[in-house]
Amino acid sequence: MDARLDFHGNPVAAKFVKYLASAGRTLVDSPLPRTTQELVGLRASQINGCGGCVDIHTKEAARAGETTTRLNLVAAWREATVFTEAERAALELVEQGTRIADAAGGVSDDAWANAAKHYDEDQLAALVSTICLINAFNRVNVITRQPAGGYQPGQFG
Repeated sequence: MDARLDFHGNPVAAKFVKYLASAGRTLVDSPLPRTTQELVGLRASQINGCGGCVDIHTKEAARAGETTTRLNLVAAWREATVFTEAERAALELVEQGTRIADAAGGVSDDAWANAAKHYDEDQLAALVSTICLINAFNRVNVITRQPAGGYQPGQFG
């Protein structure tokens, strides 16, 4: 598969992605656990059908210490017993936040309250920001059909 647009070669696209990546770097040092960030990125990417981001977040999650079992069960997290209650709350929030158009009310009060039980305000800010950022990257990649499979852990910093 060939990409529709070279996001690194086009000056407008490259500048845009540079700012998205910069936003992402602010989250690396946030109080939200790195593994949670990667699980959230992986789940949103699965929902959005973004192969490039599934590739990235699977490999980065493994690099951050995630097990193959947990990575294989992200798509079925509701039935899986390998996630903590905090992770389950984050996965519910990312699903609802990614599927906003599917729910008339957007993110439910119950999903928000459950996340707020497990994360403090700074962690919630990082969680919401992570959800927003991954959805932006997913849309860039899906619209332009960026190929997946060649990502090397740590490639983007």
